[in-house]
Amino acid sequence: MDKRKKQLLKTLVREHIATGVPVGSNLLVSKTGLDVSPATVRNDMSDLEEHGLLYQPHTSAGRVPTKVGYQFYVDNLMHVHPLNNNAERALKAIRKEYK
Repeated sequence: MDKRKKQLLKTLVREHIATGVPVGSNLLVSKTGLDVSPATVRNDMSDLEEHGLLYQPHTSAGRVPTKVGYQFYVDNLMHVHPLNNNAERALKAIRKEYK
């Protein structure tokens, strides 16, 4: 998968998680800052759909990630940051409370 498609998928997954609605090409162009047309983004999304990473709920909708798309995001595009001390202590306290 080329760099642009990875960036589009990453942005699409994050936007879909944030909003819960299908993500369109115009929004992806504005969110990524890529110097491409919405038609180019639609073509890229179509390729991602052919690979099983996205699907289009209906003809006039944007795209949403599939399970495979989410898994690709987690395995290849998501950056995991270590917890800071406060967050780690809070999680340990919660875990202790539910044991």
